[in-house]
Amino acid sequence: MEILIIAFKSIIIGGLCGFGVGVGAARMFHAPTCQGMGAFRTLGELNSCEGDPTAHFSFGLGFFFNAWASSVAAGSFTQDVDHRIIPNWGASLLMIKNRNLDETLHDPKKMAFACAFVGMVVVLFLNTTTSVIPDSLKITATKVLVPAANLLVATVMPVIFWLAALDAGRRSGFWGTLFGGLAQLIMGNAVPGLVLGILIGKGVDDSGWNRVMKIMLVSVIILFVMSGYFRGFDMKMINSFRDGLSYWFK
Repeated sequence: MEILIIAFKSIIIGGLCGFGVGVGAARMFHAPTCQGMGAFRTLGELNSCEGDPTAHFSFGLGFFFNAWASSVAAGSFTQDVDHRIIPNWGASLLMIKNRNLDETLHDPKKMAFACAFVGMVVVLFLNTTTSVIPDSLKITATKVLVPAANLLVATVMPVIFWLAALDAGRRSGFWGTLFGGLAQLIMGNAVPGLVLGILIGKGVDDSGWNRVMKIMLVSVIILFVMSGYFRGFDMKMINSFRDGLSYWFK
């Protein structure tokens, strides 16, 4: 009886979550004409799949294992469920028969219902499997699945995005490498910087150094400076140079 209650609540919650995520992700492509509801990285990651349903599915699948391991081991969802898994799988579902972005990924109504269905399935699976797995297996998941998923997110995904930046052109490769390296040093993960670099590079290729691109570049630079300052990156870098010099004078 308990598992049926969990399943019923999971379907409702997953459907509502997926509906909102689908609408919000699709509306982001229509900014600034209308207001979107989603993370900036979601927009960049959806664009990076270039309208390929297989790419959208495989991208979401990579983060699905991380989310599954987290739900089994810790009993909670990661942000990847609504930021990466649901929107990418919803887009993949719509693009199986139609790869026209205006009629699939950019359509808030179609994305809402597709992501609502995906949300029902994903949340139902995560919650039901978590509730029936014994505690002994949860310990195994913590020791095995979580490190593997972290390796995927921290190592494999940055490499994939870096290769995508290089493949997108000279400007995207340059800005992606620059911002990706800074993001790795400051934030510990190169993906946000690589996504920003790809967007800036492709934006310059399409429209040149107009006012919007200049404002975006300045905003990204300010973002890195503020992030590095509040994370104490500047002091850590200074101290690392001091430690290195101390060995030469001994």
